[in-house]
Amino acid sequence: MESKYRTHMIGQLTSKNVGSSIRLAGWVASRRDHGGLIFIDLRDKTGIVQLTFNPKLHADTWKIAETLRDEYVISVSGTVKMRPADMANEKIGELGKIEIEVETITIESIAAALPFAIGDETVSEDIRLQYRFLELRTDRMQNMLTRRDSFIGRVRDFMHAHDFTEVQTPILANSSPEGARDFLVPSRLHPGTF
Repeated sequence: MESKYRTHMIGQLTSKNVGSSIRLAGWVASRRDHGGLIFIDLRDKTGIVQLTFNPKLHADTWKIAETLRDEYVISVSGTVKMRPADMANEKIGELGKIEIEVETITIESIAAALPFAIGDETVSEDIRLQYRFLELRTDRMQNMLTRRDSFIGRVRDFMHAHDFTEVQTPILANSSPEGARDFLVPSRLHPGTF
């Protein structure tokens, strides 16, 4: 899926891409400064990969990397490199064996300081519901949304293959704080009321 922001989705990358020049876009998942080198974990909906910023190679991009915080949206271009074997991250499979040596960076969107770290399970449910848009970015919620979408898609495909017509009907429920629309539905039993 090539666009002006990316040549690859992160999950498409493998060690076969080593030596290739690529462009990626996504959210800053974390930033680590190791006294000279800066490492950023970049996340999109397909995976997470490590970006490397070296001031000796690209001082201008390193200066920008110093200013990044979690959940900034960035696009980068660089070269895919193998990580040293003793620094590979086995938890993320093939993506843990490679890194991107960043040559250029663009900040697409900045993020205010977060009220809690994405994925922090110690945060109370009230706070997570208040900031639902952040909670929806966690791996757990992304997996549930993806599975639900897949299930509903299969049900729809089955029904359409058997000539059913889907009819949308309003569902009456309590409103949610996430900004869902509320609908007024006329009552059949009490004319003139909703």
